[in-house]
Amino acid sequence: MVLAHFTTATTFAVGLLGLALHRKHLVSALLCLEALLLTLFVSIALTSQTTANPNTTMQPIILLTLAACEAGTGLSLLVATARTHASNHMKNLNLLTC
Repeated sequence: MVLAHFTTATTFAVGLLGLALHRKHLVSALLCLEALLLTLFVSIALTSQTTANPNTTMQPIILLTLAACEAGTGLSLLVATARTHASNHMKNLNLLTC
């Protein structure tokens, strides 16, 4: 079980590090967010499986549903910014101006 915890902690740290350091494109930021959510899904699924508590069996499914909604929202924002700014570079996006 220690290997599973180490693997999930490492993948979460890699996703967080990727989000912090490689923010050149909006697509890479969205992929790092997806990696973070999938790591959380795996850790919650492992936790609910090992505890065998019936109250925690729905948590991974709810998190996966929220991750799918986040992916849809992120892709729609990507399409909207590509149409308005003609690129998906994070430096070109100034979201405070109308």
